[in-house]
Amino acid sequence: MGAGQGWCLLLCLALSRVAADPEERQWREVDVVLDCFLVEEDRHPGSLASSRTTVEALLVLRQVPVLDDGSLEAFTDFQGGTLAKDNPPVTFEASVNLVQIPQAEALLHADCNGKEVSCEISHYLLQATEKKASFIANVQVPGGGPSVSMVMKVLRDAENGAVLHPTLKLPLSPQGMVQTAVELQVTTQTPLLNFLLGSSASLHCGFSVAPGLDLTGVEWRLQHKGHGQLVYSWTTGQRQAKREGASLESEQLLLAGDASLTLPSLTLKDEGTYICQITTSLYQAQQIVQLHVQASPKVQLSLTNKALPPTLICNIAGYYPLDMTVTWIREEPGGAPVPVSGASFSSLRQSTAGTYSVSSFLKAEPGPEGTTYTCQVTHISLEEPLRSTAWVAPPEQKTAFGVLLASSLFLLTLLFLGLQRWPGKLLLVLSPAPAPLHLKISQL
Repeated sequence: MGAGQGWCLLLCLALSRVAADPEERQWREVDVVLDCFLVEEDRHPGSLASSRTTVEALLVLRQVPVLDDGSLEAFTDFQGGTLAKDNPPVTFEASVNLVQIPQAEALLHADCNGKEVSCEISHYLLQATEKKASFIANVQVPGGGPSVSMVMKVLRDAENGAVLHPTLKLPLSPQGMVQTAVELQVTTQTPLLNFLLGSSASLHCGFSVAPGLDLTGVEWRLQHKGHGQLVYSWTTGQRQAKREGASLESEQLLLAGDASLTLPSLTLKDEGTYICQITTSLYQAQQIVQLHVQASPKVQLSLTNKALPPTLICNIAGYYPLDMTVTWIREEPGGAPVPVSGASFSSLRQSTAGTYSVSSFLKAEPGPEGTTYTCQVTHISLEEPLRSTAWVAPPEQKTAFGVLLASSLFLLTLLFLGLQRWPGKLLLVLSPAPAPLHLKISQL
């Protein structure tokens, strides 16, 4: 068990207490400790190739404001002296006094909810020739949880007699930690989104900048199937929308840290990976939002009686993405529904909008009292399967109906031939409305 996991176990025990009334919750500053990996790339002299190595690391976000539900009374701050003596992880102590961490509560409770937060730390180079004095941490809560990127500036300079980290060559605090301060954070509450075709989507992107740094640019780009394109850009006082109808929040909200993108009337061309990039006078960081566009299928079941046994046709139209499941179900009166095999399919059709359509065929075998057939369609855009049902009459009823129809036609034929032998014809005249309907017989 890592140092971060042991600390989170103590926190979960504290959180297991009875929570206070939501109206009584107050803000409290706590330490958020995350198990991470430090990624280092060593470029070989005279070569473009580089090697990538990862080592265990620990990220300690100091005194992060979170809402206390009454379960944090027994909670204590992280102590660096609790780290293992042998091969301790590289520990980064990050102050958040200069920025806001709006998703801190989700990070704090992730382990208690059975979610393992992914955290990767790497060097951040302001210039190619600059020393490695800054780092960037990318933190993600799994299962569609928030994602946060933080640029951290190293605070301590190498002083005479200061203890240096053996590999990073950076000065350590008396507790053996690399001291940093978060100067830029970019976050998204919704890294994975699903929207229906034709609807309007809002892609969240928030940020916080340390005092003394200026926001100089916001850019949204779309990557899909190997192609990239600019969607929207903002620089001081200038906006440019490359996608028709795309917009950012008002200037006031944007400068306050909300760079969310709105896309109206979604088409399948809007699907893909969106990159929200925030640029300041010193740093640059980004977040990724995956947008999936979906279209729900329309299901129609029909019966053709041109041949025996009759054929059921289930038309599934206008769905996206492609993956879809069709299940046929047969049910006789008083019996249980039973899945039916042996269905066939037409060739796949695709509309100009990009949605798909297909037809499924099934030979009906009705029982002596008739049978109900159901075409059930399952698709990712549906909360529950769509069903279309048809009742197929038994063969005996169809035979009786055929005999009755043939007899009726025969009698009508005899009546018509008899009328032809009359010396004149009967003329039926209906008087116009609103007079009551009446019948007149005229001899021609």
